[in-house]
Amino acid sequence: MDRRRVLLIAAALVAALGTVLVLVYAQGADNRARDAYETTEVLVVTQQIERGESVATAAAGGKLALEPVARGQLLPGALTTTEGVEQSVAMTTIYPGEQVVPQKLGASAVEETRLQIPDEGDMAMSINLTDPARVAGFVNPGSEVAVFVNGTDATTGQPYSRVLLTRVTVIAVGSTTPITTTTTTEGQDGEQVAETLPRTLITLSVSQPQMQRVLLGQSQGELSFALLTEDSKVKVAPPTTPQNLFQG
Repeated sequence: MDRRRVLLIAAALVAALGTVLVLVYAQGADNRARDAYETTEVLVVTQQIERGESVATAAAGGKLALEPVARGQLLPGALTTTEGVEQSVAMTTIYPGEQVVPQKLGASAVEETRLQIPDEGDMAMSINLTDPARVAGFVNPGSEVAVFVNGTDATTGQPYSRVLLTRVTVIAVGSTTPITTTTTTEGQDGEQVAETLPRTLITLSVSQPQMQRVLLGQSQGELSFALLTEDSKVKVAPPTTPQNLFQG
C-alpha cells in the first residue's frame, strides 16, 4: 500500500472521529439545555414552616405551593403532592423557596438535645475566653479544669494571680468569634498594635457559690483555665504578686 493511500485512510478516520465527537457534544448540549429549561412542578415552601408543624397545617395555611423547578435543580425525592404525608411534621425549620423533600419530614420532631449537668445540684454557666486562656484545642466536653484569675488588688493597686476554682467540669464548648484587642508598645513613642484573638464560650458545671465567685472574678480581672488530669494537684494558695513572684 503506497503512502498516498495510507494518508487518505488516516484522513477519513480522523474525519469520522471528528464527526462522532461533534455528535456527542451536541447531544450533551441538548441534555444541558433540557436540564436548564425543562421544568417539573414540585411542592415549594412559600412561607416559613416551623419545626414540628404538620404538612396538613402548613398546606392549610398557604405555606406550600406547586411551582416549576428546572430539572437540573430538582432535589431527589422532591414531593409533588401532600398525599400520604399530611400528618408528617417538619423535623427542622423549612425556609421559603425550599423544595419539600421526605428527608425533612417525620412522624414527630426530635426533641432538642438537653445539656447534661453531671453533678446533682450544679448549674451550667458559660465563660468567654481567648484561645490561650482556654488551652485552645485541648479543652473539650468532659475535661476538668482549674480556673485562675489575674487582676489588680483594689486596695494596693498591685497586680495578682491566684486560683479561683480548683477543679470543675467542662460540659460544652461553644462557637468561636474573633475579637480585636489593642496594646501599646513600650517607650515614649509607643505605638498601638491591634491583634485579633478568637474567643470561645466554655460552659462549666458549677455550684451556686462557685458561680458567684466566677462572676465576681470576671469583673475583677481576666480568667484563665488550666487543663487537669486525674493526677493534677491544685489547692487554694495565697496570691502571686510582684513581691513573691520569684519565691519558692
